[in-house]
Parts: sequence; C-alpha cells; structure tokens
Amino acid sequence: MIWKCGTYEFDDRMPVIMGILNVTPDSFSDGGDHNSFDDALAFAREQLADGAQIIDVGGESTRPGSAEVPIDEEIARTVDVVRALAAEGVCVSIDTRHAQVARAALDAGASIINDVSGFRDPAMVRVACDSDAGLVVMHMKGEPGTMQDDTTYTDVVADVRDYLACRANELEQAGVDHARICIDPGPGFGKTASQTLELVRNFQEFARLGYPVMCAVSRKSYIGRAYGIDAPKDRDKASATEALMACELGASIIRAHNVAETAAALKDLRPYCVLSLGCNVPLVAQEGEEQAAKIAQLNKAIGDLCTLPDSQIVDISSFYASEPAYKEDQDDFVNVVVLMRTGVAPKELLDYLHAIENSLGRVREEPNGPRTMDIDIVDYQLYVIDNDVLTLPHPRALERDFVVSPLQEIRPQYVFADGTPLSRAGVTVGRATRIG
Repeated sequence: MIWKCGTYEFDDRMPVIMGILNVTPDSFSDGGDHNSFDDALAFAREQLADGAQIIDVGGESTRPGSAEVPIDEEIARTVDVVRALAAEGVCVSIDTRHAQVARAALDAGASIINDVSGFRDPAMVRVACDSDAGLVVMHMKGEPGTMQDDTTYTDVVADVRDYLACRANELEQAGVDHARICIDPGPGFGKTASQTLELVRNFQEFARLGYPVMCAVSRKSYIGRAYGIDAPKDRDKASATEALMACELGASIIRAHNVAETAAALKDLRPYCVLSLGCNVPLVAQEGEEQAAKIAQLNKAIGDLCTLPDSQIVDISSFYASEPAYKEDQDDFVNVVVLMRTGVAPKELLDYLHAIENSLGRVREEPNGPRTMDIDIVDYQLYVIDNDVLTLPHPRALERDFVVSPLQEIRPQYVFADGTPLSRAGVTVGRATRIG
C-alpha cells in the first residue's frame, strides 16, 4: 500500500518512522524537553538524521487524566514549528484532536493530521475532506481526561478493530480517499496494560482491514509493566523491541521518541513470505469426512511450518474448498494461505517445504494431479526470481482463486515483490469457497 500524505507518499512494505516532537510542558515522558522553538527544531533535525521520515508535532498532552489546552495556546505552541520544518522539506504531522489546530497546521505546511479522537468531531472531518493530508485515525474511549474511567470491552481486539473499520469507512463515505487513511489501535488510550498487550500482540487483525497500521507504543505504561521499567525514558530499548514485533505482525508506521534506537531494532525485520497450501487426497478419512481429513492434513503442515528456523507465522486465512485447476478429473481441494516472516532464503525455504510435503506422502508423478499436500511459495518480499528451481512471485498466483481469495482475506491491499497489486481481475481457475 501507498499512504498518501499531501505531496508525500510512503510505501508501507517497509517501516516508516514518525518521530515524536512534543512542544508541551507536561507530556508524560518528555514534557518541557523541547517546548522552545529552537530546542524543538534541533530535536526534530536530530530525529531526521537518525532515520525519521515524518515529524509528529504535538502541542497538547494526551496522557491519562490530562486537561484540555486552550485552542489558541495549542496553535501558538505548534504552528511556528510546523511552518519551519515544512519549509525545510520535512513531512510534518500535527498531533491534535481540535479542528482549528489541524487547519492552522495544514495552512502552515503540515501533511498529516494525527487525531487521537479518531475524527469523531464533524468539524475535523470537514478539515480532512477539505485537504489532501494523510490521516491517522486512532481509537480512544472518551477523552484523555476520562479515558481510563471505563476500560470495559467484550473483546478488546475485535471491538477496537471494528471501531476503526467503521471510522475509516465513514471518512471514505465523506469523500476521503482510502489511500490517505492510516489506523492506530490506540495502545494505552482507554485500555489497561493487559488489554494493550493483547492489542499489540494481535496487530495482524488490524492489517486485515487494508490500511497502513500505526504502532504508537513508545514509552507506554504497558511496557513498564511488562518489562519492569518504571521510568518512561528508560523504556526506549524495550519500545524498539515492541515496535519490531508490531512490524512483524503488520504495522508499518512507527511512532517513536527515540528514533535511533527504533531504526536499529527495525534492521532485524524479516521479509514477508506468502505460502499457499492445498490438499485433495486425505491419508485417512471415513466416508463423508474427506473434507475434515484434508483440513487436518493442512493443519499438520501448518504445525510443521511453526518449526522452521528463524521464521514466524503472522496470519492464516480461513480454509477454502476449491475446484481442481488445470486437471479437472480429480476431487476438490481444500486450500489455505499462510503469511510468514522468515529469515530463511527462498531456495532453502523451498527445500524445507518439500520435506514437509514428503512427510505427508506427496507424490510428484502427475503435474497438477492429486496430492496429499502441496505448498507453494507465492511471494517472498524483496525477491524477484526466475530460474529453473524457483520463480517469484509465483507466475500463476493471480489466476488462481484458491490463492487470491484467501490472500485478500488477510491482506486485501497486498502488493507482490515485483510491484503487482493483488487483484481478482485475472482469476480464471480454481474457484474457491470459504469453509465455515
């Protein structure tokens, strides 16, 4: 996906670091550190030199229990800094929940509105619609002063995901381009430490919505609880570790206080790999239970994928029943798509996959024929290969419904390593139906 922010565009296949610049006297970890004009510019330039691509300027603390800042004061704190950075060619974000502040910052050259209240204010929606700025839609219960008063959820991940999907859809209905929207689950905003931990360990659920996902966990209290670190400024290394884990799961915009620490951690980010698994010959099945037996074999293969070195499964689609492709005179298949992060090179990975297939009785005598297990590498981020052993992206991926439908389920805006976007336009074979 490309996140469009005014004249700036960010490819979310690689992490984008947003440096936090609080020009406030009372922010929870750095209040007063950068609230003079010269100190603010100096710190922003330091963040840019360390690898930030966006500077997020905030003039109101939104820590739990904080009081609202008068509009004129928030504008006075932020607009001159925004104007100066924008004049230097910096992509500037304004961190505000007030429409007047957002409009003033956009007039001063800001390219992003980062609204912690999730564009609930109709006036903020009008500002968004009247601009071409990128938008960060965040989840928060209530207001900063009251958000910790009620932290009750039926299912915190599902509730926050559904809220963000609704807010993003309402912005699109108002006329905002889908490509301008980024979503932020709001770690720590109206959530307990344990609820926040549950959110950030399930970022793949937010990536399924098809928007860039922001990871804004820097120095948050849940990190203090999870890592036993009391002082917020001592949480930078742990924050960077959390950012890396979030990126592995699907986050792509990283909001950070310590940009250098974060950039160093993100160097360990492993590429995405998309695998397509299929089975139409159950090894053991009673009559009428063939489909369940095929699913059991696929689950066994997925379990084996969990044992691969330097690899982590990020997301798994539903199971799909599909018509046989290319050779029609055979039983229907059951298929599933698995999204992984892996440090195993493509050729070595292929050898591991063949070993899993073989362990499940794979016979290779008939091209496109029946098989107990088939595992294809559909795409491997950063690799475009065409040789006798392996072609990436898979040359037939986009004609196969049993690949396209499950991949659309877990990554609706997926872009292959060669720049080709996921699309149904070329689907011709293997009509697939979601099971359950």
